[in-house]
Amino acid sequence: MEKRIIAFDIGDKRIGIAASDPFNTFALPGTTYFRTKSAQTDAEKLAEIVREKDAGLIVCGLPLNFDGTESVQTEKTKKFVELLRTKTQVPIVFEDERFTTVEAERVLIEGGVRRENRKQSIDSIAASYILEGYLNKKKKGDQT
Repeated sequence: MEKRIIAFDIGDKRIGIAASDPFNTFALPGTTYFRTKSAQTDAEKLAEIVREKDAGLIVCGLPLNFDGTESVQTEKTKKFVELLRTKTQVPIVFEDERFTTVEAERVLIEGGVRRENRKQSIDSIAASYILEGYLNKKKKGDQT
């Protein structure tokens, strides 16, 4: 059996976490990690989560502009992922995360979740969409 795949939706304040099922067929929203003032601490904590989940691959959402170009947030994410790479031996790949947070918010609104409660789960749901996108490409043979 393959190791699970874990996904992170990396934001400035929160990081959404999702993991695949044991067969890497579908994505399951996990928790939301609330960032500290230290990127070192945050990267170490994520590496710990990767170990706990016994993940074989990390998929990080890459925030791109609507037209596919890179933004300030893209650079922040890449910089953080470089730090994360120093904390774990598990390979890390990027997945386009455009529209994942918008879609996650739509689902929460349709589910009747109150505005003040949405931030508790929006990032982990967005992470599950990032992972779902990766798994769908993998099924189609677009990437390994």
